Amino acid sequence: MEADVIKLDKVEQYNDLFGLETLHPLVSVVDLKESTRYPTHFIINYGVYALYLKDIKCGDIRYGKQKYDYQDGTVVSFAPGQVAEVEMLDGMKPMATGLLFHPDLIRGTSLGENIRQYSFFSYSSAEALHLSETEKEIFTDCLHKIKLELLRPIDKHSKRLISRNIELLLDYCMRFYERQFITRREANRDVLTKFEALLDAYFMENMPERNGLPTVRYFADKVCLSPNYFGDLIKKETGKTAQEYIQNKIMDVAKQQIVGTDKTVSQIAYELGFQYSQHFNRIFKKNVGCTPNEYRKVQHV
Repeated sequence: MEADVIKLDKVEQYNDLFGLETLHPLVSVVDLKESTRYPTHFIINYGVYALYLKDIKCGDIRYGKQKYDYQDGTVVSFAPGQVAEVEMLDGMKPMATGLLFHPDLIRGTSLGENIRQYSFFSYSSAEALHLSETEKEIFTDCLHKIKLELLRPIDKHSKRLISRNIELLLDYCMRFYERQFITRREANRDVLTKFEALLDAYFMENMPERNGLPTVRYFADKVCLSPNYFGDLIKKETGKTAQEYIQNKIMDVAKQQIVGTDKTVSQIAYELGFQYSQHFNRIFKKNVGCTPNEYRKVQHV
């Protein structure tokens, strides 16, 4: 049976899908145990932000071509522009609590200014957040506080208080993800080791001449992670962003070429993937403190 496609531009549409009450036009705390309708197969094209805490496995969620392999206490999140397919198991009713909020709710607030820092909205399906019992209580308590505010009549304080409580929930999710990074440290180190090997191979196999400068996305794809999750993982493990790590490698290879060969700076720049030697000169001076030619002279003294 073909899935219904829902362009979810309003939180009310989600509530209507499951037969839930809408208390506010721009934000909704949902508890699917209270559903009065039970759609079995649908695709949502999100125009709002959404986070769900899944209580039990009651069906499959696909994000792109991947399935969310979620367990009890898994948080999945979506941002505007993302598409997810949901297929319920036969005879199962949804068991999840969550939050949906429209971008208009947070415009002009500190959350609106900082929403991009919550990088987990761009993590892939394999990178869902798994909560401990204590973390589940904190997550649920945050939802409860937002729900209490929604039950009050809307006044001049409502938008600020609701957005602050959402910001608090997202801050907790960032903390929980950092805990998850730590508990998965061994797996993370495997990713770092693979990243270093791939980075070495990129230059040893002369790939910059064919593909240009290496990108974070290229290596994230190679280790089967989303660029955001990969970048956060590398930052946690090394203290440097993935882009900084790549740039340091480029500078190391450049120094070797400048000192160890008679190639011109233009040749070296081209072989490293730079379209223009001027760009290479600027990047080199910014990182090393002198131009490539000045570096060559100093090293040959």
